[in-house]
Amino acid sequence: MTDDDYLYFTGRALDGMAGIVADLGDDLANVRPQPGANSPYALLTHCLGVMSYWAGALVAARAIERDRDAEFTSSGPVGPLLERVAAARARLAEDVRAAVPAGPLRGTPPASFAGPARELTQGAALLHVYEELAQHHGQMEILRDAILAGKDAAR
Repeated sequence: MTDDDYLYFTGRALDGMAGIVADLGDDLANVRPQPGANSPYALLTHCLGVMSYWAGALVAARAIERDRDAEFTSSGPVGPLLERVAAARARLAEDVRAAVPAGPLRGTPPASFAGPARELTQGAALLHVYEELAQHHGQMEILRDAILAGKDAAR
């Protein structure tokens, strides 16, 4: 696997999520289709947090302030979120190209971050980023469908 292969597949997941949020717009992107569910906006915000922490802090050794719980309650206008996606994607490319795949992490993730339950290399941390982006892209497709079905039913 090359860096470009990895960035292609993470980019597909990011583009898919960003497209869903953009298509839903400011109002619908912030909808939680049922109690306890995430909104697409919050889920994409969480994914940016995952990228920032797992690639930025644990692979690239950047100091990262992350409030994981707040990611799931976030809301706001779509435009600035999409700008954050573009910036995060560029940083991820830098982090991937600078990674030492077999090298050790540059920090220890808190147990509360629900990452893999084993010692990881930098390459494994990057695979965890992809894992999160792919699973949450699928989840967001289901959220979008539920939100749109609810909107159509309300007519």
